[in-house]
Amino acid sequence: MPEYGPPTSREIAEIFTALSQETRLEAYRLLIRYQPFGLAAGDLSRLLSVPHNTLSTHLRALKNAGLVRSRKEGRSVIFVADPDRFDVTAGFLGLSGDDKAARDGFSSALHYPVRRPNTQTPGHVHNVLILCSSNSARSLMAEAIVNREGYGDFRAFSAGSTPKRKPHPVAVELLDSLGYDTVGLKPKSWTTFAEPDAPHMDFVLTVCDRAAGEPCPHWPGQPLMAHWGIPSVDELASSKFETRAAFEETYRNLMNRFTSLVNLAVDRLSLDELKRRVGAIGRIEGATDKALYQFEA
Repeated sequence: MPEYGPPTSREIAEIFTALSQETRLEAYRLLIRYQPFGLAAGDLSRLLSVPHNTLSTHLRALKNAGLVRSRKEGRSVIFVADPDRFDVTAGFLGLSGDDKAARDGFSSALHYPVRRPNTQTPGHVHNVLILCSSNSARSLMAEAIVNREGYGDFRAFSAGSTPKRKPHPVAVELLDSLGYDTVGLKPKSWTTFAEPDAPHMDFVLTVCDRAAGEPCPHWPGQPLMAHWGIPSVDELASSKFETRAAFEETYRNLMNRFTSLVNLAVDRLSLDELKRRVGAIGRIEGATDKALYQFEA
């Protein structure tokens, strides 16, 4: 991140002008939540339900104000928020020194949940079961993401066909560094959720190709099932030095998908439309060939 000196009145005005429009403000707040990895322009457009051309104009305004940076990754343009640029306004407004509580409250406003209001039936919690063969990395990370980003509207569980004894340590380390509650995250057998007294699931989602190809138990209720396959860390990392980067890429792929899920207006969609939307999520950037084939067939 670049370091900023004392801001001028003109710079502060540019920052507030950039954030004075609702779409730009929501885009910036969304990017704050995706720190430090950022989001591809197409994923931003989809998550905010804003046409790509319109969003490009708003992102340009945020970049001109120094609030957002971009980088090329293959064919994608990834946008990353620069929270330090916003924080300089706290000092300009006098929220410093003895006013630490006020300054912290001012900055933390950006971290409030970015959710479209009134998308779910009040009091109705949607249960999501996330499956991966070993239930030690991808599915556990997805469980943590849904339980934080679902804000009580969605509740996640994860399991595996052949669960390992312990979570992958790098997965736990990464989640801890991003502020997730990792207490209680552990591999579990998927037979646990096939018992008659198990929670009834609304969604059952596989995130690894191996689990998607295995005969699975009968799940209580009539959950919507889909395969959102993303590569395993072993496929992304050829050495131990690449493992952390591979986990970060895996986290970004999971975050994009499951944030999309919890922002769906599930209770307002017909079953056919819900299936179509869930299928579209499975095709976004980072999908395995098996996931792409399932939804294209």
